[in-house]
Amino acid sequence: MIRTKTTDGTDIAFEPKHFAQGGMKNVHWIEGRRAVIGFYRTKPDRQGMERLQAIVGAHRKSILEGAGGDTLARLFRWPEALVEWNGTVGVVVPVFDSQFFFQNGSFDNDRLRIKGKEKEGKWFASAHNRNTFLDPREAGDWLGYLKICIRLARAVRRLHASGLAHSDLSYKNVLVDPLTGDACIIDIDGLVVPDKFPPEVVGTPDFVAPEVVATQHLEITNPRRKLPSMQTDLHALAVLIYMYLTLRHPLKGRKIHDVNDSARDDMLSMGKHALFVEHPDDPSNRINIDHVRESELPWADTDKMPMSLCGPLITDLFKRAFIDGLHDPAQRPRADDWERALVYTADMLLPCTNSNCTGKWFVFDNTTTPTCPFCATPCGKDVPILNLYSARSGESFRPDNYRVTVYDGIGLYAWHANRFKSPNERLAPADRARLAYFQKHNGQWHMVNEGLPHMKDIGTDTAIPIGGSTVLGDDARILLDTQNGGRLIQVQLAGTATELS
Repeated sequence: MIRTKTTDGTDIAFEPKHFAQGGMKNVHWIEGRRAVIGFYRTKPDRQGMERLQAIVGAHRKSILEGAGGDTLARLFRWPEALVEWNGTVGVVVPVFDSQFFFQNGSFDNDRLRIKGKEKEGKWFASAHNRNTFLDPREAGDWLGYLKICIRLARAVRRLHASGLAHSDLSYKNVLVDPLTGDACIIDIDGLVVPDKFPPEVVGTPDFVAPEVVATQHLEITNPRRKLPSMQTDLHALAVLIYMYLTLRHPLKGRKIHDVNDSARDDMLSMGKHALFVEHPDDPSNRINIDHVRESELPWADTDKMPMSLCGPLITDLFKRAFIDGLHDPAQRPRADDWERALVYTADMLLPCTNSNCTGKWFVFDNTTTPTCPFCATPCGKDVPILNLYSARSGESFRPDNYRVTVYDGIGLYAWHANRFKSPNERLAPADRARLAYFQKHNGQWHMVNEGLPHMKDIGTDTAIPIGGSTVLGDDARILLDTQNGGRLIQVQLAGTATELS
């Protein structure tokens, strides 16, 4: 072991031989293997050192030592300290959690020898990789990918709230676990601080925003050159979410811009002439399913697997990201827009009754006979739909554009009962307990009150005490909370549910 001190004076010991190499660093185990040190092969310049000092200092403290820091710590592998040794500089980074390493690896008894390696997002973001290479036990289900997207949006939202941009958000710099829905952003040491610490990289192909691709030929000092920023993060975030939920790239379709130069064609299709493969008014970049591999189907077929399978809230954001905001960065959805839509969509899921379904879960499609888009199994014809309304000061209840689908055992929480509470890192521990749950008994759906002292059936003017229950009939109206922001639910059976705008 080599013993030294971090720049803040903490004793540290590390193995002299590196066990891995990245693009810029040699990686050594720290004593006890709770963390690693990545030593830069080229020592950062003065500005680079200032950036690293800010990342392990003020920015780390702001994000990980503030409200919800314990939750946020699981969304990042944030550098802990700097080490200067033998003329080199290293960053100390905690090891990844165990769920981010493959347990079973690839197909055919791990033929690709990825068992024990990190779960890079590339394995899970395309139908070909997931269907061809992964052991099926690693693939997870659609709910797992929705949870991954929620966590990614939450992490990016928190970075941007601190005035930081990742600058190279892609599936190479995000570890995921579809089995638990966990996600973790890595390579934090290149964060961009606008007007102070400029980007060190342009980004990873397929995730670079069109304005960056279209101007990358200009000198770095040219004022027309677009560089990675929060707005380019928002493009990359939208691409990641689209790929995890639809298993295809939003811009890679049939359109060819230069038949003689593949590099220029790629630059135009990802840059100046980028066009959404599901653009409703211009189908010229639809994916040609006659030219895709069988392993990419049915996902490559946008007619069979349209973005609408993700539900109306996420579909609206895809349109904003890849139509309105594709060439106008100011119109891109923010990370908090994504987080809210993804959380709300998670509440509109139904379990598929087909045990062989690969998706296992799907978004309620607002029809009288809900059907799983992954296996075409009709599911949940008599599902109660809870439409949420909330009180404003001195006003009557107004719709929140939020609904919850009911299935056996699902629960309601504080953020369902009151619109001023959100299921994010700031949620108080006392607000994380389940407050009500649903159960089907003798052909009827029952709502059981576990922790809502003011629950009341408005239609019959009957209190529902803690420990009590009520039957969910069509058009039943149940008050959950009497405080400002408290919610009322109105029940519809699936056969009568109307479209959520």
